[in-house]
Amino acid sequence: MSAKKIVVLGTGGTIAGTAAQAGDNIGYTAAQVGVEQLLAALPQLRGQPVQAEQVAQIDSKDMTPAVWQQLAQRCQHWLAQDDVRGVVITHGTDTLEETAYFLHAALLPSKPVVLTCAMRPSTALAPDGPQNLLDAFAVAAWPGAAGVVAVCAGTVHGATDVQKVHTYRLDAFSSGDAGPLGYVEEGAVRLVRNWPVALANRSSDALNTIAANTPWPRVEIVMSHAGAGGRLVQALVAQKVDGIVVAGTGNGSLHQELEAALLEAQAQGIRVVCASRCPSGRVLPKPADAFRDSEGLSPVKARIALMLALMG
Repeated sequence: MSAKKIVVLGTGGTIAGTAAQAGDNIGYTAAQVGVEQLLAALPQLRGQPVQAEQVAQIDSKDMTPAVWQQLAQRCQHWLAQDDVRGVVITHGTDTLEETAYFLHAALLPSKPVVLTCAMRPSTALAPDGPQNLLDAFAVAAWPGAAGVVAVCAGTVHGATDVQKVHTYRLDAFSSGDAGPLGYVEEGAVRLVRNWPVALANRSSDALNTIAANTPWPRVEIVMSHAGAGGRLVQALVAQKVDGIVVAGTGNGSLHQELEAALLEAQAQGIRVVCASRCPSGRVLPKPADAFRDSEGLSPVKARIALMLALMG
């Protein structure tokens, strides 16, 4: 363990969830246990330089830009402290990939920011949260660790690649074609790819820009599918959305009626970005494409990137 301090920011999630019966892994209520209580249950951390802070206490399905903004500000605050080695964030699995990407885009930290989670509540007969939290500490303290990463079931994922791909199993995340960054094995990190490029922590300008945009630009996601029409897009145009991400089939292909509606939306000044609904691979752009591609981002991450771009 590093001699420098690890700061733990709690946001709730299943890792902090409780159920009425110990054998119930799905009928629980998320975000019931405080982050200090989670840490107190880990004897391995006693005597270690650790500081905890409860930033939010929510089910991550209810994550909001306001919580993202506060979380980014607290990360920036702690990362700027010389005696802080890294930050660990306890988070729900449902939107972990979105929060990870947002923090990556907003902060680009040279110190590690490690999100971790659980698929079973803290009251489970065999909860996975404690080991995930210990693994997150191992990553945050590991020499050379940098950037925003996620740790779950002993696997380390980069923020731009991580996706939740399973509804129930403990190893619920994947990094798709890119593959994981590495693994945590008995408290040691074994890298198979390099850490995200270490950059100087962004100045407060990025977060000031985010804070100045209240409410955030409204960007919605639509999906192309058999029989897809244009009415949903037309309704979004009528509501004056700022941007639309479309999850296309295959290499970003779109149903002709949906495409026509999106072209009309774009002509009216709405920013349109095309991603793929495929869990792996990326949209390979063609010179004649009418819409900008998501540059390899999934639809939910492309939405965040577009919101940030619209903020300037």
